[in-house]
This record gives sequence, structure tokens and C-alpha cells, in this order.
Amino acid sequence: MAPAFSPPQPPLAAPWPPLIGVDFSSSPTARKPIVVAQGERIGAVVRLGALSALPTLSDFGAWLKRPEPWVGGFDLPFGLPRELVAHLGWPTDWPALMDHYAQLSRAQIRDTFAAFCAARPVGHKFAHRACDKPAGSSPSMKWVNPPVAYMLHAGVPLLREAGVSLPGLAAGDPQRVALEAYPGLLARDVLGQRSYKADDVARQTPERLIARKDLVDALEQGRTRLGLRLKLSHAQREALVDDPQGDKLDAVLCLMQAAWACTQPRWGWPEGVDPLEGWILAA
Repeated sequence: MAPAFSPPQPPLAAPWPPLIGVDFSSSPTARKPIVVAQGERIGAVVRLGALSALPTLSDFGAWLKRPEPWVGGFDLPFGLPRELVAHLGWPTDWPALMDHYAQLSRAQIRDTFAAFCAARPVGHKFAHRACDKPAGSSPSMKWVNPPVAYMLHAGVPLLREAGVSLPGLAAGDPQRVALEAYPGLLARDVLGQRSYKADDVARQTPERLIARKDLVDALEQGRTRLGLRLKLSHAQREALVDDPQGDKLDAVLCLMQAAWACTQPRWGWPEGVDPLEGWILAA
């Protein structure tokens, strides 16, 4: 049996710390950068401040190392399924597992995970974390569409190198708190299975534009499971709606999840979460 979340963390009191939400990419470019949304929570309102674009992993790593305090929601997995780790004989404590994982190449990760899936029956190819089903997220061992296994491989070492706190997983700077978020969780609260974004220009349709408008409207009105309202300027609203790839909007969705976590015991982790796997905010 996995140990429960160890250091209990009571809800923070207002005024809450600065907030960030990060739409992460394992292979960012100038055209498809990592997007950081910054903001603040005031009561039940989350006010969006700046949106920043970081075109390389080294830019993102340097940004993380800045001493400014924040609580952040990051759109990348922080853990692997225990079933997968045990089957592979990898370390079963989180820091040692992350050390091992960081030493692998992407090709080694792909080949190892593909061999694991090939030996399993149809419909049960992937191993899942306990948070995947309630969050509706892809398994963190998936290496394509989306390549979240590579996102973990690229992102978690940068968080650890920056010395941030990863509650339930690893100690670090208590003024910089990184939590796993998933924008699709909130998007589905509003849109169901409607798509609101696409990287492929041919799929950037009027229907997806309307879905982004509907999603932003719902965030401004507080119509998600979080019970928080997003405050935007007119220019910010246009920027979120007019981004067909949805990166800015995804960063804001992660920002909202970070704002919610500030007032939750254990940063929103349920009792008994497996500390090897971690948890997705608000799942």
C-alpha cells in the first residue's frame, strides 16, 4: 500500500500568493512556445495579469529559477503509473524514479513503453494513474498524441533543478509551489466533448472559435467546478479567443486550478494519494 500524502498543508489565508499557469511543450519553438499566465486571486475572482511566451526549454528553466514567489499549475504529468514502474523494475520512490527517468533518452522511453503496450490486450494497452479517470487525462506513459511521457521527461527535471516545492513529491522552496494541472478537465466542464483548439490550420474552424468564446464566457461567469470567476480586460479576452491553438487559454485554465488549490487542504490532493503517481488539481 502506498503511503498517504505526508506533510499536511492547511488552506492558505488571503492575501494569496501570486499565481501562474503554464501550458507546457516538450519541444517548444517560437511558433509554439511554452505559455505562462500570471495572475492573482482576490476572493472568488482570479484576475489575469501577463501572458508570456518562452520559446525554448532553457528559457523556461531560467524563468523558473527567478526568486519571485508563486503557486503554479503546470500542464504536464508529474508522475508515472505505479503498475508500469513495478512491471519495469524501476525505483518506486519518486525522487529516485525521476532520477532514473531523466537519464533515459526519448527513444529509450518510446521503445520501453511500446514494448510494455505490445504485450497487453487490446483496450488495456496503457497503464494509468489513479487520477487519470477522474481527470479524463491521457496516461502519463503515452508518447504520442499527446506526447505526455516526453513532457514529464522534459519538464520535471527543470522544476527539480529550479528547486521549487512539489507538494507530496519533493521538498523545495516553499515560496515557489508547483502543482500538476490539466486544462482539459475544466474545458470539459463547459464544453463536454466539443473541441476548442487545433494546431493544424485546416482544423482551426469557426466551430472551435465559438467553443473558445463559450469557454471564456463560462470562466468569466464562474461556471466550472472551481467556483471561481476569471477577470479579463477586453484585450485579454480577445487574445484568448483569437488563439486557435488554445495555448493561452490552456495556460489560463491552469492558472484557475492553481488559484483553487490555494484554499484546499493538501493543495487539493485527496486522502491517500499514491506519492509515486501524484495527482491532478481538481480531479
